[in-house]
Order: sequence, then structure tokens, then C-alpha cells
Amino acid sequence: MEYFELNNGVKIPVIGYGTYLTSPRMTEKSVSTALEAGYRLIDTAQNYGNEHEVGAAIKKSGINRSEIFVTSKTQTSGYRSTKAGIDASLDAAGLDYFDLMIIHWPNGNDLETYHALEDAYQEGKLRAIGLSNFNHLQVQEIIKNSQIMPAIDQIETHLRWQQWGMHEFLAQNNILHEAWAPLEEGSGSVIGNETLKQIGAKYGKSAAQVMLRFYVQEHILAIPKSLNPQHVKDDIDIFDFNLTEDELKMIKAEDQKSSESGWPTSMMMEEKD
Repeated sequence: MEYFELNNGVKIPVIGYGTYLTSPRMTEKSVSTALEAGYRLIDTAQNYGNEHEVGAAIKKSGINRSEIFVTSKTQTSGYRSTKAGIDASLDAAGLDYFDLMIIHWPNGNDLETYHALEDAYQEGKLRAIGLSNFNHLQVQEIIKNSQIMPAIDQIETHLRWQQWGMHEFLAQNNILHEAWAPLEEGSGSVIGNETLKQIGAKYGKSAAQVMLRFYVQEHILAIPKSLNPQHVKDDIDIFDFNLTEDELKMIKAEDQKSSESGWPTSMMMEEKD
């Protein structure tokens, strides 16, 4: 595994395994498969309802807890509910700490919510804190009114919406850009893309593997998800080749500034001509 370094010095794997829309019944098995394949970052959320199963898979894996990076996300608004939610999530997962907790989306009471994350960080319950689906104005509001810099902003990022405006802003503020829906949630836009397939043929890799390698080289953390064990293994098999500068440019040229989900619309203001 390779690692990025967050702005507080914490090391984070350059690729993780996502559990969005994975039912609790399937989560423990799928996370176990991911850990066996070599993933060391698991992404969950209060909203997913599967924190318990993620924790169970980690315990059963036999892997030292310090080697696994666990992210969860708030489903709360305001200081009190967020502090209580963090404790409830830790209890559900059976963990002493999360490596990262982020605000799942802007909710109108973001400063108080973030201040709860800050206090939990100071208490040692969280090793890093951050945001998700925040545009640059919302991120700036957090920065101006908080003591601890967000470590990450997790935003929709994929072949057709590469988010270079936000990427530049986040890099300037030493905040890691994390991609959700990095393979466009299996829509076919990635695996059927001729540019990615052409590049992949050169290296003996799939279009998805080329896209995931692109993120690593562009300093973007991706969290692909699959319930297919072979796809899970293939998605992490991206450390034995490097894309050239020309190939990186070819992939960047595929950007259409087009959202897969259409949500949140506030992120669209980040696009520049």
C-alpha cells in the first residue's frame, strides 16, 4: 500500500474501500474480502447503517487495528447531537477511535457540528477530521471559524467530473481531495471509455484500473466499491504501472463537468471555463 500524508501528519492509504448502499447483511463479508485483498482504508457512515458490521469485519480480520484506517461520517446537526453521534458510532463499530470523521454534507449548522468534531479530535476519539460535499465557500467558512484545519473534503469526482477547480483550492489549503463515485457507480462511463481502454491495453490493465491509477498520480484519494470479489481485487491492483504525462492529459481531456448524481448542486459553482 502507498500513503498520502494529511495536514496533521497522519498517513492515509491512497485508495480505500467504500460501503455506500451496502446492506448490513452484506457489509461484514464485503469488508472482509476487501481487507484480504489488501485494502487498509474502509469508508462507512452513520447514514449507511453498517458501522457495526465494518467493525466486526475489522476485528475478525486479525489485522492490527493500527494498520486499518476507518472513516465515518456524521448524520447529525449541531454540537450536542454530533458529540453523542460520535460516541454512538464508536460503540456501534466496537472501536476506540475513528481515523477520520467528516461532516457528511452541509446542514446549516456546520460550525457547531465541526466544533464537536474538533473536541472529539482533542479527546483522542478521532485521528483526523474533515468535510464532505462542501464547496470552496463552505470550506472557507469552516477554516475561518475553527482551530483545526479540515484534513479532507470528500466530493463527487470521476472521469466526467474531475473537479479541477475544487482540487486546486483544496491543494492550496493543504486539504486532501477525496473522490466518491470514482468509477461513476458502475454506470459504464468508465469501463466503456475508449481512451481508458486504449491506455489500459498498453499496460494490461482495465479501464477502471487506469482511472484509479490516475487518481493516485493526481493526489486524489479514491474509494471504489464493489460486491464482486474479483473486482475488489482488481481495483487495488494498480501499483505496478505508472501513467505518462501525455496519458494523464488524455484522461483530463475526458472531463465534461457533468455530475453523475446531480447532487449537491452547490458544488457546480466550483466549475470554471
